[in-house]
Amino acid sequence: MTLKNADRLSSVEAIKENFESRNYICNTQIATAVFLAYHLEKPILIEGPPGVGKTELAKTCAELLELECVRLQCYEGLDESKAIYEWKYGKQLLYTQVLKETLGEILDGATGLHESVVKLHEFGDVFFSEDFLEPRPLLKALHHDEGCVLLIDEVDKSDHEFESLLLEMLSDFQLSIPEIGTVKANPNKKPLVFLTSNNTREISDALKRRCLHLYIPFPDASLERQIVQARVPEITESLRDQLVTFIQELRDMDLKKVPAISETIDWARTLILLHTESLDAELVKQTLNVILKFQEDIETAEADVQNLTNKALKQA
Repeated sequence: MTLKNADRLSSVEAIKENFESRNYICNTQIATAVFLAYHLEKPILIEGPPGVGKTELAKTCAELLELECVRLQCYEGLDESKAIYEWKYGKQLLYTQVLKETLGEILDGATGLHESVVKLHEFGDVFFSEDFLEPRPLLKALHHDEGCVLLIDEVDKSDHEFESLLLEMLSDFQLSIPEIGTVKANPNKKPLVFLTSNNTREISDALKRRCLHLYIPFPDASLERQIVQARVPEITESLRDQLVTFIQELRDMDLKKVPAISETIDWARTLILLHTESLDAELVKQTLNVILKFQEDIETAEADVQNLTNKALKQA
């Protein structure tokens, strides 16, 4: 990472401006959290509903710093073999075969059982070395010579046991591998770590203590208009205001899953594709499946589409 790239995170205002130039519109709270995470070298835990830009924040930081984004997608049952490292069993098996064929040469000159065991033990150390190690995302992040952005996505989908595996990484930027020892990040190139959570379960206190905390809620109308304009610049101001007002009203309804900003952007692109100039109730009904993901939510919204559309047209 060059000094020039690091300067892009030199202040809260610089972060906001540089994010905006990459079409990620954020508020001061988000920019401040990123500023502190970078300069304090602390992981940042980002919580909030799905679709509000948590993952995109990490990806934008990687783009801004011109670093690779190493992503670990969490899921139930995730363990160290998928997150940290795995042995190259095929290569080890091949090596075992070679070892059998050259056993005589290896033990040549050894007198007695003790010397034979010592010689074999030397090969055992080679057998479990980094040459036979397949690094997974967490270990890859530590090995990056130029630093990287490490995204541990949807950590709330993993088990509590997996959280325990993360603690050493989050506190000391290192990982302990029993057969090799401790692997540490370059002190001057520590990864910038983002963890995201959709709040499907409580994250442990031990993990939270090691991280800065950021909560990203659904955006207010003003911020959402800015986001839509940045992501769908071809939309007219009138249509943009109408759809944002409609979405904001929709979020006040009793729905199983309210639309997030990602759905707002998808809907804006859909309306542009359909050559829409203004909302009308019939068109809204035809495209509700873009912003609502459950049939029961669609049926709930359909009953009030005309009223919501009228509000959007009036307030926009």
